[in-house]
Amino acid sequence: MTLRRKSREFALQMLFEWDMARAKPGSIERNFWKAARAADSTRKFASQLFQGAVAEADKSDKLVEKLSENWRLDRLAAVDRNILRLAIYELRFGTAPARVVMDEALELAKKFSSAEAPAFLNGILDAALKSLGPET
Repeated sequence: MTLRRKSREFALQMLFEWDMARAKPGSIERNFWKAARAADSTRKFASQLFQGAVAEADKSDKLVEKLSENWRLDRLAAVDRNILRLAIYELRFGTAPARVVMDEALELAKKFSSAEAPAFLNGILDAALKSLGPET
């Protein structure tokens, strides 16, 4: 497993906790790193992804609601909602090429979500990529 993939897993875990508890992101992050072991570069990238995805969550959520026909955000599984937040943040801010971001999001879905999730998330992320325009 690549260090960047592990960073994304860590970021997703922190996002999930933030989504469920709505505790302060700094508190979640501090507590998470007390238990998780990772190289400094992995921690740094995971923290960047987590902080960015939290900061952009409202914008990402609005985009997902716009793109997901007949689905309210609160009806999505929490893990799927947070995979979308993480991937949309990455698409917006160019942490990796768009195809890599989408592939990594689908790998997270395969590992942490249901069997149906990758296809659903792929559709939303493909539409998000088109919606975000050529700068992504």
